[in-house]
Amino acid sequence: MKTVNSISCVVVDDEFPAVKLLADYVQRSSGLELLLKTTSALEALGFINDNQVDLVFMDVQMPELSGMELMNIIKNSGTKVILTTAYTDYAVAGYEQDVVDYLLKPITFERFLMSVNKARARISNEKAITMQSQVATPLYIFLKSEYRIQKVSLASIQYIEGLGDYINLHTTTGKILSLERMKNIEETLPPSFLRIHKSYIINIDQIDFIEKGRIIINKEYLPIGDSYKEKVKHHLGL
Repeated sequence: MKTVNSISCVVVDDEFPAVKLLADYVQRSSGLELLLKTTSALEALGFINDNQVDLVFMDVQMPELSGMELMNIIKNSGTKVILTTAYTDYAVAGYEQDVVDYLLKPITFERFLMSVNKARARISNEKAITMQSQVATPLYIFLKSEYRIQKVSLASIQYIEGLGDYINLHTTTGKILSLERMKNIEETLPPSFLRIHKSYIINIDQIDFIEKGRIIINKEYLPIGDSYKEKVKHHLGL
């Protein structure tokens, strides 16, 4: 059974001794799980199509499908590829296909582990990005206003004005005054909100235009503080 952090692997090479060697390397390596070892590129293709495979060690020259052909077929599966071959001719073509690494036979265990570490880093990074993208963006916040807790739609907020221990939310339906500090509210807001001044946080989606160091929202001219200019430029891609 695949553990949470293990990397599932397939080994495919038309020469059985090469398959045996790489399969042995996989089984000796911590954090790797061998799902299939085969001399058939077609069998490997069918297995990858039907199962979640993180990494495939793939020979370049095979009779049924070449490694390049197989790699092109599975390129949208998310499976990472480490090419194995006795020839250096395919190195450039392999890297153009965004392979993790290129192992030249005879493959030592040390060189194998170096490739695995590259694959582990690539897979971990992509999983982290996927998890971040799947985090749901909140649709509203709750703020104390006078003697009640006010539910405020984030999409309705045009900008937030800091007034000492209070904040004033300028929304599409009016203003909401709340006993809250700017720093605290800033930490709860999604990336669509940007602090442009010690006294202003804006909703990027509500910007009308930018002019002479000011951001205009609903005919209000909001200054960009000197210490925030670089951050604003970077965040807005200016």
